[in-house]
Amino acid sequence: MSEDIEAKIRRLRELGKTSVEPEVPKTAAPPVKKPPKKPRHVGSIRERERRKRILTGAAIVIIVILIISMGAYVYLQNRAAQELNDLREQKLREVYTYFRGDIVNESKNCTQQPIEIRKKLIASINSAQTVEELNAIDVKAAYNQAVSAYNECLQRIERLKYEKVLNQTKAEKIREIETEFQSILAMPLPDDLRAKVIDSMKSLEAQVMNAETVEQVDSVDPAPYLLQLWRDYYYYRIDIIPGQEVILEKDSTKRIVSKADAKAILGGILDYRELMQYNVYKVEYVDLALVLPRDRINGAFLAPGDKIMIFAKNDTGAIFKEIANEGYVQLVLLPTDAGIISVNEAQSQSSTSSSTSSTQYSEEHSTTYTPGDSTLTDGQSTSDTYTNSQSASQSASASYSYSVDLTEILKAIAAGKIQASDEVKEQLRAYGWEIVDLEKESGMLVLDPNSQFLVIIRVPSIFVPDILSNQQYLYIAKKAT
Repeated sequence: MSEDIEAKIRRLRELGKTSVEPEVPKTAAPPVKKPPKKPRHVGSIRERERRKRILTGAAIVIIVILIISMGAYVYLQNRAAQELNDLREQKLREVYTYFRGDIVNESKNCTQQPIEIRKKLIASINSAQTVEELNAIDVKAAYNQAVSAYNECLQRIERLKYEKVLNQTKAEKIREIETEFQSILAMPLPDDLRAKVIDSMKSLEAQVMNAETVEQVDSVDPAPYLLQLWRDYYYYRIDIIPGQEVILEKDSTKRIVSKADAKAILGGILDYRELMQYNVYKVEYVDLALVLPRDRINGAFLAPGDKIMIFAKNDTGAIFKEIANEGYVQLVLLPTDAGIISVNEAQSQSSTSSSTSSTQYSEEHSTTYTPGDSTLTDGQSTSDTYTNSQSASQSASASYSYSVDLTEILKAIAAGKIQASDEVKEQLRAYGWEIVDLEKESGMLVLDPNSQFLVIIRVPSIFVPDILSNQQYLYIAKKAT
Protein backbone atom coordinates (compact mmCIF):
# COMPACT_ATOMS: atom_id res chain seq x y z
CA MET A 1 0.00 0.00 0.00
CA SER A 2 2.82 2.37 0.91
CA GLU A 3 4.50 1.59 -2.39
CA ASP A 4 1.31 2.62 -4.28
CA ILE A 5 1.17 5.93 -2.40
CA GLU A 6 4.82 6.71 -3.05
CA ALA A 7 4.39 5.87 -6.76
CA LYS A 8 1.43 8.21 -7.05
CA ILE A 9 3.34 11.01 -5.30
CA ARG A 10 6.26 10.56 -7.67
CA ARG A 11 3.93 10.76 -10.70
CA LEU A 12 2.30 13.96 -9.37
CA ARG A 13 5.74 15.53 -8.90
CA GLU A 14 6.68 14.69 -12.46
CA LEU A 15 3.44 16.18 -13.76
CA GLY A 16 4.02 19.40 -11.78
CA LYS A 17 7.51 19.76 -13.12
CA THR A 18 6.28 19.23 -16.65
CA SER A 19 3.59 21.92 -16.40
CA VAL A 20 5.70 24.57 -14.62
CA GLU A 21 9.12 24.27 -16.17
CA PRO A 22 9.47 25.83 -19.68
CA GLU A 23 10.28 23.60 -22.48
CA VAL A 24 13.90 23.38 -23.41
CA PRO A 25 14.48 25.65 -26.46
CA LYS A 26 15.38 23.83 -29.48
CA THR A 27 18.61 24.51 -31.26
CA ALA A 28 18.19 27.70 -33.19
CA ALA A 29 17.91 27.25 -36.85
CA PRO A 30 19.93 29.39 -39.18
CA PRO A 31 18.46 32.86 -39.35
CA VAL A 32 15.88 33.15 -41.93
CA LYS A 33 14.81 36.31 -43.19
CA LYS A 34 11.48 37.04 -41.63
CA PRO A 35 8.81 38.11 -43.84
CA PRO A 36 7.44 41.42 -43.08
CA LYS A 37 4.94 41.38 -40.18
CA LYS A 38 1.43 41.45 -41.04
CA PRO A 39 -0.75 43.62 -39.07
CA ARG A 40 -2.40 41.70 -36.09
CA HIS A 41 -6.04 41.35 -35.98
CA VAL A 42 -8.24 41.63 -32.92
CA GLY A 43 -9.11 37.96 -33.07
CA SER A 44 -5.51 36.84 -32.66
CA ILE A 45 -5.10 39.01 -29.61
CA ARG A 46 -8.11 37.47 -27.98
CA GLU A 47 -6.83 34.03 -28.81
CA ARG A 48 -3.55 34.80 -27.14
CA GLU A 49 -5.32 36.11 -24.04
CA ARG A 50 -7.46 33.02 -23.89
CA ARG A 51 -4.39 30.76 -24.06
CA LYS A 52 -2.73 32.76 -21.37
CA ARG A 53 -5.73 32.36 -19.08
CA ILE A 54 -5.81 28.64 -19.78
CA LEU A 55 -2.14 28.30 -18.95
CA THR A 56 -2.56 30.31 -15.74
CA GLY A 57 -5.52 28.18 -14.64
CA ALA A 58 -3.67 25.02 -15.44
CA ALA A 59 -0.74 26.20 -13.37
CA ILE A 60 -3.01 27.01 -10.45
CA VAL A 61 -4.67 23.61 -10.71
CA ILE A 62 -1.28 21.94 -10.78
CA ILE A 63 -0.14 23.91 -7.74
CA VAL A 64 -3.29 22.96 -5.87
CA ILE A 65 -2.82 19.33 -6.84
CA LEU A 66 0.79 19.47 -5.66
CA ILE A 67 -0.26 20.96 -2.33
CA ILE A 68 -2.95 18.33 -1.88
CA SER A 69 -0.51 15.64 -2.91
CA MET A 70 2.13 16.87 -0.45
CA GLY A 71 -0.45 16.92 2.33
CA ALA A 72 -1.66 13.49 1.45
CA TYR A 73 1.93 12.28 1.31
CA VAL A 74 2.74 13.78 4.70
CA TYR A 75 -0.44 12.29 6.14
CA LEU A 76 0.20 8.94 4.67
CA GLN A 77 3.81 9.06 5.81
CA ASN A 78 2.80 9.89 9.37
CA ARG A 79 0.13 7.21 9.33
CA ALA A 80 2.57 4.57 8.04
CA ALA A 81 5.12 5.58 10.67
CA GLN A 82 2.50 5.33 13.43
CA GLU A 83 1.37 1.99 12.14
CA LEU A 84 4.99 0.83 12.02
CA ASN A 85 5.61 1.97 15.61
CA ASP A 86 2.41 0.36 16.85
CA LEU A 87 3.29 -2.90 15.16
CA ARG A 88 6.84 -2.73 16.55
CA GLU A 89 5.54 -2.22 20.07
CA GLN A 90 3.08 -5.06 19.58
CA LYS A 91 5.91 -7.33 18.44
CA LEU A 92 8.04 -6.33 21.42
CA ARG A 93 5.17 -7.01 23.82
CA GLU A 94 4.72 -10.37 22.17
CA VAL A 95 8.43 -11.07 22.64
CA TYR A 96 8.30 -10.23 26.36
CA THR A 97 5.07 -12.19 26.72
CA TYR A 98 6.65 -15.35 25.35
CA PHE A 99 10.21 -14.96 26.62
CA ARG A 100 9.82 -14.96 30.39
CA GLY A 101 10.35 -17.29 33.34
CA ASP A 102 13.02 -19.99 33.49
CA ILE A 103 13.68 -19.82 29.77
CA VAL A 104 15.41 -16.41 30.15
CA ASN A 105 16.61 -16.78 33.74
CA GLU A 106 20.31 -16.03 33.54
CA SER A 107 20.99 -18.10 36.67
CA LYS A 108 19.94 -21.22 34.79
CA ASN A 109 22.47 -23.26 32.87
CA CYS A 110 20.31 -23.67 29.80
CA THR A 111 19.18 -20.07 29.19
CA GLN A 112 22.07 -18.72 27.15
CA GLN A 113 20.76 -19.77 23.75
CA PRO A 114 17.15 -18.60 24.44
CA ILE A 115 18.54 -15.26 25.64
CA GLU A 116 20.58 -14.92 22.45
CA ILE A 117 17.50 -15.74 20.35
CA ARG A 118 15.52 -13.09 22.23
CA LYS A 119 18.24 -10.49 21.75
CA LYS A 120 18.38 -11.18 18.01
CA LEU A 121 14.60 -11.06 17.82
CA ILE A 122 14.43 -7.69 19.58
CA ALA A 123 17.20 -6.34 17.38
CA SER A 124 15.34 -7.49 14.25
CA ILE A 125 12.13 -5.82 15.44
CA ASN A 126 13.90 -2.56 16.27
CA SER A 127 15.76 -2.49 12.94
CA ALA A 128 12.71 -3.21 10.78
CA GLN A 129 11.85 -0.20 8.52
CA THR A 130 8.57 -1.36 7.12
CA VAL A 131 5.43 -3.05 8.27
CA GLU A 132 6.17 -5.90 5.89
CA GLU A 133 9.51 -6.49 7.62
CA LEU A 134 7.82 -6.53 11.01
CA ASN A 135 5.09 -8.85 9.81
CA ALA A 136 7.75 -11.16 8.47
CA ILE A 137 9.17 -11.56 11.99
CA ASP A 138 7.57 -14.67 13.58
CA VAL A 139 7.89 -14.29 17.35
CA LYS A 140 6.11 -17.57 18.07
CA ALA A 141 8.44 -19.51 15.81
CA ALA A 142 11.48 -17.89 17.47
CA TYR A 143 10.00 -18.72 20.87
CA ASN A 144 9.43 -22.32 19.83
CA GLN A 145 13.03 -22.45 18.65
CA ALA A 146 14.19 -21.08 22.00
CA VAL A 147 11.99 -23.55 23.91
CA SER A 148 13.32 -26.40 21.79
CA ALA A 149 16.90 -25.32 22.47
CA TYR A 150 16.10 -24.91 26.19
CA ASN A 151 14.50 -28.35 26.41
CA GLU A 152 17.36 -29.93 24.50
CA CYS A 153 19.77 -28.34 26.94
CA LEU A 154 17.72 -29.59 29.90
CA GLN A 155 17.56 -33.05 28.37
CA ARG A 156 21.29 -32.97 27.75
CA ILE A 157 21.94 -31.99 31.36
CA GLU A 158 19.53 -34.62 32.63
CA ARG A 159 21.11 -37.15 30.31
CA LEU A 160 24.55 -36.25 31.65
CA LYS A 161 23.27 -36.55 35.21
CA TYR A 162 21.59 -39.85 34.38
CA GLU A 163 24.74 -41.09 32.68
CA LYS A 164 26.70 -40.15 35.79
CA VAL A 165 24.24 -42.02 38.00
CA LEU A 166 24.22 -44.92 35.53
CA ASN A 167 28.02 -45.12 35.46
CA GLN A 168 28.15 -44.94 39.26
CA THR A 169 25.52 -47.68 39.49
CA LYS A 170 27.50 -49.81 37.05
CA ALA A 171 30.70 -49.35 39.05
CA GLU A 172 28.94 -50.30 42.29
CA LYS A 173 27.33 -53.33 40.64
CA ILE A 174 30.66 -54.52 39.27
CA ARG A 175 32.26 -54.12 42.69
CA GLU A 176 29.37 -56.08 44.19
CA ILE A 177 29.77 -58.86 41.64
CA GLU A 178 33.53 -59.08 42.18
CA THR A 179 33.01 -59.13 45.95
CA GLU A 180 30.45 -61.93 45.72
CA PHE A 181 32.67 -63.97 43.42
CA GLN A 182 35.76 -63.39 45.56
CA SER A 183 34.54 -65.90 48.16
CA ILE A 184 34.31 -68.77 45.73
CA LEU A 185 37.50 -67.78 43.90
CA ALA A 186 39.30 -68.07 47.26
CA MET A 187 38.36 -71.75 47.44
CA PRO A 188 40.72 -74.49 46.17
CA LEU A 189 38.94 -74.92 42.84
CA PRO A 190 40.02 -77.24 40.05
CA ASP A 191 41.12 -75.52 36.85
CA ASP A 192 37.94 -76.20 34.88
CA LEU A 193 35.67 -74.98 37.67
CA ARG A 194 37.83 -71.90 38.24
CA ALA A 195 37.60 -71.04 34.53
CA LYS A 196 33.82 -71.46 34.72
CA VAL A 197 33.65 -69.11 37.71
CA ILE A 198 35.74 -66.45 35.95
CA ASP A 199 33.68 -66.74 32.74
CA SER A 200 30.45 -66.30 34.73
CA MET A 201 31.83 -63.23 36.48
CA LYS A 202 33.00 -61.67 33.19
CA SER A 203 29.62 -62.40 31.59
CA LEU A 204 27.80 -60.61 34.40
CA GLU A 205 30.16 -57.64 34.18
CA ALA A 206 29.56 -57.44 30.40
CA GLN A 207 25.80 -57.38 31.03
CA VAL A 208 26.29 -54.51 33.43
CA MET A 209 28.47 -52.52 31.03
CA ASN A 210 26.01 -53.02 28.16
CA ALA A 211 23.01 -51.92 30.22
CA GLU A 212 21.42 -48.65 29.12
CA THR A 213 19.30 -47.93 32.20
CA VAL A 214 19.70 -48.16 35.94
CA GLU A 215 16.86 -50.67 36.00
CA GLN A 216 18.75 -52.92 33.61
CA VAL A 217 21.83 -52.69 35.81
CA ASP A 218 19.82 -53.53 38.93
CA SER A 219 18.24 -56.48 37.14
CA VAL A 220 21.63 -58.17 36.75
CA ASP A 221 21.55 -60.76 39.56
CA PRO A 222 24.63 -62.91 40.27
CA ALA A 223 22.75 -65.09 42.78
CA PRO A 224 21.62 -67.84 40.34
CA TYR A 225 25.13 -68.09 38.88
CA LEU A 226 26.73 -68.25 42.34
CA LEU A 227 24.21 -70.83 43.56
CA GLN A 228 25.11 -73.22 40.74
CA LEU A 229 28.85 -72.54 41.07
CA TRP A 230 28.79 -73.20 44.83
CA ARG A 231 26.85 -76.41 44.21
CA ASP A 232 29.48 -77.50 41.68
CA TYR A 233 32.21 -76.73 44.20
CA TYR A 234 30.55 -78.75 46.99
CA TYR A 235 29.88 -81.65 44.61
CA TYR A 236 33.55 -81.55 43.65
CA ARG A 237 34.56 -81.60 47.33
CA ILE A 238 32.26 -84.56 48.01
CA ASP A 239 33.53 -86.52 45.01
CA ILE A 240 37.23 -86.19 45.90
CA ILE A 241 36.70 -87.45 49.47
CA PRO A 242 37.48 -91.20 49.65
CA GLY A 243 34.83 -93.59 50.86
CA GLN A 244 31.06 -93.45 50.64
CA GLU A 245 30.42 -91.09 53.58
CA VAL A 246 31.18 -87.48 54.36
CA ILE A 247 30.54 -85.12 57.24
CA LEU A 248 28.34 -82.05 56.74
CA GLU A 249 28.68 -79.21 59.23
CA LYS A 250 26.44 -76.16 59.61
CA ASP A 251 26.17 -73.84 62.61
CA SER A 252 28.34 -76.15 64.74
CA THR A 253 26.01 -79.08 63.95
CA LYS A 254 27.84 -82.00 62.36
CA ARG A 255 26.30 -85.00 60.64
CA ILE A 256 27.80 -88.01 58.96
CA VAL A 257 25.84 -88.83 55.80
CA SER A 258 26.33 -90.74 52.59
CA LYS A 259 27.63 -88.88 49.56
CA ALA A 260 24.29 -89.21 47.77
CA ASP A 261 22.44 -87.78 50.78
CA ALA A 262 24.97 -84.96 51.07
CA LYS A 263 24.42 -83.96 47.43
CA ALA A 264 20.65 -84.16 47.90
CA ILE A 265 20.80 -81.90 50.97
CA LEU A 266 23.04 -79.34 49.28
CA GLY A 267 21.08 -79.53 46.01
CA GLY A 268 17.86 -78.63 47.82
CA ILE A 269 19.22 -75.30 49.08
CA LEU A 270 18.07 -72.36 46.92
CA ASP A 271 20.17 -69.57 48.44
CA TYR A 272 23.90 -69.63 47.84
CA ARG A 273 24.48 -67.65 51.06
CA GLU A 274 22.90 -70.46 53.05
CA LEU A 275 24.89 -72.97 51.01
CA MET A 276 28.12 -71.21 51.96
CA GLN A 277 27.42 -71.94 55.64
CA TYR A 278 28.07 -75.66 55.08
CA ASN A 279 31.41 -77.40 55.43
CA VAL A 280 32.29 -80.80 54.02
CA TYR A 281 34.83 -82.99 55.82
CA LYS A 282 36.41 -86.35 55.30
CA VAL A 283 35.32 -89.12 57.68
CA GLU A 284 38.29 -90.19 59.81
CA TYR A 285 37.41 -92.57 62.62
CA VAL A 286 39.15 -92.61 66.00
CA ASP A 287 38.62 -94.78 69.08
CA LEU A 288 37.62 -93.01 72.26
CA ALA A 289 37.27 -94.38 75.79
CA LEU A 290 34.44 -93.04 77.96
CA VAL A 291 33.54 -93.84 81.56
CA LEU A 292 29.80 -93.35 81.92
CA PRO A 293 27.07 -94.38 84.37
CA ARG A 294 25.02 -97.35 83.32
CA ASP A 295 21.80 -95.30 82.95
CA ARG A 296 23.48 -93.08 80.32
CA ILE A 297 24.61 -95.88 78.03
CA ASN A 298 21.30 -97.39 77.03
CA GLY A 299 21.01 -99.75 79.97
CA ALA A 300 24.47 -101.18 79.24
CA PHE A 301 22.93 -103.57 76.69
CA LEU A 302 25.67 -102.75 74.19
CA ALA A 303 27.89 -105.12 72.27
CA PRO A 304 30.92 -104.55 70.05
CA GLY A 305 29.88 -103.47 66.56
CA ASP A 306 26.64 -101.78 67.60
CA LYS A 307 25.81 -98.49 65.86
CA ILE A 308 25.20 -95.66 68.29
CA MET A 309 24.25 -91.98 68.48
CA ILE A 310 25.62 -89.61 71.11
CA PHE A 311 23.62 -86.85 72.81
CA ALA A 312 24.28 -84.37 75.60
CA LYS A 313 22.10 -82.67 78.17
CA ASN A 314 23.94 -80.32 80.49
CA ASP A 315 20.99 -79.15 82.58
CA THR A 316 17.87 -80.66 84.05
CA GLY A 317 15.57 -78.35 82.11
CA ALA A 318 17.70 -78.25 78.95
CA ILE A 319 16.88 -80.10 75.76
CA PHE A 320 19.02 -82.89 74.42
CA LYS A 321 21.65 -81.84 71.92
CA GLU A 322 22.89 -84.20 69.24
CA ILE A 323 26.68 -84.53 69.45
CA ALA A 324 27.33 -87.32 66.94
CA ASN A 325 24.76 -88.90 64.68
CA GLU A 326 26.79 -92.04 64.10
CA GLY A 327 29.46 -94.12 65.84
CA TYR A 328 30.33 -97.70 66.69
CA VAL A 329 30.89 -99.63 69.93
CA GLN A 330 34.29 -101.25 70.09
CA LEU A 331 34.36 -102.59 73.67
CA VAL A 332 32.41 -102.42 76.94
CA LEU A 333 34.17 -103.18 80.26
CA LEU A 334 32.10 -104.10 83.33
CA PRO A 335 32.31 -101.92 86.40
CA THR A 336 34.20 -102.69 89.62
CA ASP A 337 30.98 -103.61 91.43
CA ALA A 338 30.57 -106.62 89.12
CA GLY A 339 34.11 -107.78 89.82
CA ILE A 340 33.77 -108.78 93.49
CA ILE A 341 32.32 -112.10 94.65
CA SER A 342 31.49 -112.27 98.40
CA VAL A 343 30.16 -115.40 100.21
CA ASN A 344 29.25 -115.69 103.97
CA GLU A 345 28.00 -118.96 105.57
CA ALA A 346 27.38 -119.84 109.31
CA GLN A 347 26.24 -123.00 111.30
CA SER A 348 25.55 -123.36 115.07
CA GLN A 349 24.28 -126.09 117.56
CA SER A 350 23.69 -125.90 121.36
CA SER A 351 22.45 -128.20 124.21
CA THR A 352 21.85 -127.50 127.94
CA SER A 353 21.71 -129.81 131.01
CA SER A 354 21.86 -129.23 134.81
CA SER A 355 24.22 -130.96 137.32
CA THR A 356 25.99 -130.06 140.46
CA SER A 357 29.38 -130.23 138.92
CA SER A 358 31.31 -127.08 138.50
CA THR A 359 33.89 -128.41 136.12
CA GLN A 360 34.47 -126.21 133.02
CA TYR A 361 36.26 -127.27 129.89
CA SER A 362 36.71 -125.25 126.59
CA GLU A 363 38.52 -125.88 123.30
CA GLU A 364 38.93 -123.76 120.13
CA HIS A 365 40.39 -124.60 116.72
CA SER A 366 40.85 -122.25 113.70
CA THR A 367 42.55 -122.61 110.33
CA THR A 368 43.40 -119.77 107.91
CA TYR A 369 44.30 -120.09 104.17
CA THR A 370 45.66 -117.29 102.08
CA PRO A 371 45.61 -117.96 98.31
CA GLY A 372 47.20 -114.89 96.71
CA ASP A 373 45.73 -111.84 98.41
CA SER A 374 42.47 -113.67 99.31
CA THR A 375 41.80 -115.04 102.79
CA LEU A 376 39.86 -118.26 103.68
CA THR A 377 39.17 -118.98 107.37
CA ASP A 378 37.68 -122.15 109.06
CA GLY A 379 37.03 -122.02 112.82
CA GLN A 380 35.65 -124.47 115.49
CA SER A 381 35.24 -124.04 119.24
CA THR A 382 33.99 -126.41 121.97
CA SER A 383 33.32 -125.64 125.64
CA ASP A 384 32.03 -127.79 128.52
CA THR A 385 30.94 -126.36 131.83
CA TYR A 386 30.04 -128.32 135.02
CA THR A 387 28.72 -126.70 138.20
CA ASN A 388 28.03 -127.94 141.64
CA SER A 389 24.35 -127.56 141.03
CA GLN A 390 24.64 -130.28 138.48
CA SER A 391 23.87 -128.07 135.55
CA ALA A 392 25.79 -128.23 132.30
CA SER A 393 25.55 -126.55 128.89
CA GLN A 394 27.11 -127.47 125.55
CA SER A 395 27.14 -125.49 122.28
CA ALA A 396 28.83 -125.90 118.95
CA SER A 397 29.04 -123.43 115.96
CA ALA A 398 30.84 -123.33 112.63
CA SER A 399 31.09 -120.44 110.09
CA TYR A 400 33.12 -119.48 107.03
CA SER A 401 33.23 -116.55 104.59
CA TYR A 402 35.25 -115.53 101.58
CA SER A 403 35.48 -112.54 99.26
CA VAL A 404 37.04 -112.78 95.84
CA ASP A 405 38.09 -109.61 94.00
CA LEU A 406 38.17 -110.47 90.31
CA THR A 407 40.57 -107.62 89.67
CA GLU A 408 43.04 -109.21 92.00
CA ILE A 409 42.52 -112.57 90.32
CA LEU A 410 43.40 -110.99 87.00
CA LYS A 411 46.55 -109.61 88.56
CA ALA A 412 47.39 -113.02 90.00
CA ILE A 413 46.83 -114.65 86.60
CA ALA A 414 49.13 -112.08 85.02
CA ALA A 415 51.76 -112.82 87.69
CA GLY A 416 51.41 -116.61 87.18
CA LYS A 417 50.28 -117.21 90.77
CA ILE A 418 47.13 -119.18 89.94
CA GLN A 419 47.06 -122.67 88.57
CA ALA A 420 44.79 -123.53 85.66
CA SER A 421 44.78 -119.87 84.64
CA ASP A 422 43.24 -120.58 81.22
CA GLU A 423 40.23 -122.18 82.85
CA VAL A 424 39.91 -119.23 85.21
CA LYS A 425 40.09 -116.81 82.28
CA GLU A 426 37.29 -118.56 80.47
CA GLN A 427 35.13 -118.55 83.57
CA LEU A 428 35.76 -114.85 84.09
CA ARG A 429 35.00 -114.14 80.42
CA ALA A 430 31.64 -115.80 80.72
CA TYR A 431 30.90 -114.33 84.13
CA GLY A 432 30.79 -110.67 83.08
CA TRP A 433 28.46 -111.01 80.12
CA GLU A 434 26.29 -113.56 81.90
CA ILE A 435 25.32 -110.86 84.37
CA VAL A 436 24.14 -108.56 81.60
CA ASP A 437 22.47 -111.40 79.71
CA LEU A 438 20.75 -112.50 82.90
CA GLU A 439 19.31 -109.02 83.30
CA LYS A 440 17.88 -109.12 79.79
CA GLU A 441 16.47 -112.65 80.26
CA SER A 442 15.08 -112.21 83.74
CA GLY A 443 13.89 -108.64 83.36
CA MET A 444 15.58 -107.80 86.68
CA LEU A 445 18.12 -105.08 87.28
CA VAL A 446 21.19 -106.67 88.80
CA LEU A 447 23.68 -103.82 88.66
CA ASP A 448 23.20 -100.39 90.19
CA PRO A 449 22.09 -97.79 87.55
CA ASN A 450 24.91 -95.55 88.75
CA SER A 451 27.53 -98.21 88.12
CA GLN A 452 30.37 -96.87 85.98
CA PHE A 453 31.08 -98.60 82.67
CA LEU A 454 34.08 -98.13 80.46
CA VAL A 455 32.88 -97.85 76.85
CA ILE A 456 35.29 -97.67 73.93
CA ILE A 457 33.59 -96.16 70.90
CA ARG A 458 34.70 -95.44 67.36
CA VAL A 459 33.54 -92.05 66.01
CA PRO A 460 34.63 -89.57 63.32
CA SER A 461 37.42 -87.38 64.64
CA ILE A 462 35.46 -84.20 64.03
CA PHE A 463 33.03 -85.17 66.82
CA VAL A 464 35.76 -85.68 69.43
CA PRO A 465 36.04 -82.04 70.66
CA ASP A 466 32.29 -81.89 71.29
CA ILE A 467 32.30 -85.29 72.97
CA LEU A 468 35.13 -84.42 75.31
CA SER A 469 33.75 -80.99 76.19
CA ASN A 470 30.40 -82.59 77.14
CA GLN A 471 31.79 -85.78 78.68
CA GLN A 472 29.99 -85.30 82.02
CA TYR A 473 26.61 -84.96 80.26
CA LEU A 474 26.84 -87.60 77.52
CA TYR A 475 24.15 -90.13 76.65
CA ILE A 476 24.79 -93.05 74.32
CA ALA A 477 21.87 -94.50 72.36
CA LYS A 478 21.96 -97.68 70.32
CA LYS A 479 20.66 -97.36 66.78
CA ALA A 480 17.83 -99.74 66.02
CA THR A 481 18.44 -102.05 63.12
